[in-house]
Amino acid sequence: MAREMRRDFNRDSEFKEKVVNIARVTKVVKGGKKMGFRAVVVVGDMKTRVGLGVGKAAEVSAAIRKGVEAGKKNMITVSLYSGTIPHDVLGKFSASSVILRPAPRGTGVIAGGAVRTVLELAGLKNIVAKSLGSANPINVARASLNALGALKNIETVTAERGREPKVSYVET
Repeated sequence: MAREMRRDFNRDSEFKEKVVNIARVTKVVKGGKKMGFRAVVVVGDMKTRVGLGVGKAAEVSAAIRKGVEAGKKNMITVSLYSGTIPHDVLGKFSASSVILRPAPRGTGVIAGGAVRTVLELAGLKNIVAKSLGSANPINVARASLNALGALKNIETVTAERGREPKVSYVET
């Protein structure tokens, strides 16, 4: 019986999840204030897929679990080029803006807060990011996901520009 009760932790081991923000929220009801928690979670496979989920519950663990489930449903696929992105891109959500720029090999992920979490779980190794406007973690994470979703693949970009990709981005 104990064997059936045991959870299967390797079931979704392809995804990693990181909690961006946990906030205590209150809902005013007839009898007073009802406390709860909101968890913002980023889920990714460290290759090309990443998603953001927001979960709300009376307990932190339940809110995180709901956020992970929502993140898996809202996955996007990022077009990577040799550990970075093929071109500069701007993502906006509400009052937050995020600028993403490709970087040569060895640069690492130069970003902060929620942007860094999204980029690392998307599998990017070399990238420079700047967050502008509101620093609200949910809006910054959604702005960075909008930027990653607006990326074109490298063949499309080079065809539009009529040139070859820069050699400094190519891993050997």
